[in-house]
Amino acid sequence: MEIPEHHKQAVIPHVMVDGAAEAIEFYAEAFGAVELFHLEGDTGQVVHAEVGIHGSTLMLSDADVPFATPGRGATSVALHVYVPDVDALTAAAVTGGAELLAAPADMPYGARQSMLRDPFGHVWVFLTPIAA
Repeated sequence: MEIPEHHKQAVIPHVMVDGAAEAIEFYAEAFGAVELFHLEGDTGQVVHAEVGIHGSTLMLSDADVPFATPGRGATSVALHVYVPDVDALTAAAVTGGAELLAAPADMPYGARQSMLRDPFGHVWVFLTPIAA
């Protein structure tokens, strides 16, 4: 599976907000955003969504505990990057001092994904496309 064209050569911001569904509606009305992808959890929370805004992609979800940054306040943004080999990158990042939040795993939306926190408190999500 190829990296989607709108994800190539980009660091994609993923904002975590209280009321992600309302934020999507606001972005549609205010900025002309178009929903590209939407995944809800069992209780109706937005687990992951993507909107296109004039050729750019923004990922968003409802705020969640894994993105809290103990000792550094909290982050409301994760940075997504598609890479050729998520396992190798994750191993190198952990060796270099990143905190492993989620080990590489195959996800139901067609990506192998890991989640790391850098020494400065920022959350990074690295993905490698796989067959869904």
